[in-house]
Amino acid sequence: MADMDNRGILLLVSTAALAATAIAAAPPPMETTATRTTAIAGTSHSAGMGAAGAAWRDAPAVAARAAYVIDASTGTALYEKQAARRMPVASLAKVMTAYVVLKEADLGDVVTITAADVRHAIANGATSAGLRKAERFTVRDLLYGAMLPSGADATHALARRYGPGNAAFVAKMNAAARSLGLAGTRYTNADGLPSPGGGGHSTAEDQVRLAETVLRDPVFRQISSTRRHTVPRTAVHGAHTFRNTNKLLGEGTGVLGVKTGYTRAAGYCLLFAAERDDRLLVGVVLGDPQSARRFGTAGRLLDYAAETAPESALLTVRDRAHIFRKVY
Repeated sequence: MADMDNRGILLLVSTAALAATAIAAAPPPMETTATRTTAIAGTSHSAGMGAAGAAWRDAPAVAARAAYVIDASTGTALYEKQAARRMPVASLAKVMTAYVVLKEADLGDVVTITAADVRHAIANGATSAGLRKAERFTVRDLLYGAMLPSGADATHALARRYGPGNAAFVAKMNAAARSLGLAGTRYTNADGLPSPGGGGHSTAEDQVRLAETVLRDPVFRQISSTRRHTVPRTAVHGAHTFRNTNKLLGEGTGVLGVKTGYTRAAGYCLLFAAERDDRLLVGVVLGDPQSARRFGTAGRLLDYAAETAPESALLTVRDRAHIFRKVY
């Protein structure tokens, strides 16, 4: 019986040794976890849980010609694709138009719509706010008309009044671009239409920097994040409802706008921003061949940016406001 026990023990020891040898010789298992790719750094890390408890994810695929996303709260770039490439940006030019108008005008100023304003939108096949000759609107309402339905008639009226005239207004746009350090940006009109001068050009980096700046204005932030603005009928104008062409609004957490754009040369563009966990995330996609895809891409970029933004560099909303007041 003792011999049987000894043989059993030897058999167990031998089996364990063989198993250990097999395990040591076996190839490592295939890695099935996702990887996090930081487009700026070009590095990849094993998937895991961030400091906030969210799982890292791959940088999303971007079909657009260019894209750029930053955490404006810290100045950290989180995604880049051809961000310095100069290209037309279509109606994203209206963001600079709004920026100049907000510096030049009082929101209660009244502007009379002319036949030339209406004709400008019609002749260029541009989107319109549906304004009519001789109607009178406040600057505030015209900014809604320019930003939400991307009305070239509203933009033309603002440029005509606060240039005064298109050429003088475009000069102010370009001067503002220089003062903001937007070296890759040149405007040729107030609305980004391909005529004259092809509508000018900009870069993804410049557009994000511009959006970051103009979003500090509470009036602009309110306008760009509004899905629908109604102007009731009065003695000086008819009733108008301006609907935002930005389908990202209402679809993502904390989305603040900012602006859509399209021409054949520019493709489909979207300048976007959102507040997530006290961060201001700002991004852009330029030159997407498909209209609907830009909104989905922007949403995925915002989710990616929210998860990859460094926790250690986080500034609170109060800190950020203090810095903005001090520097700007």
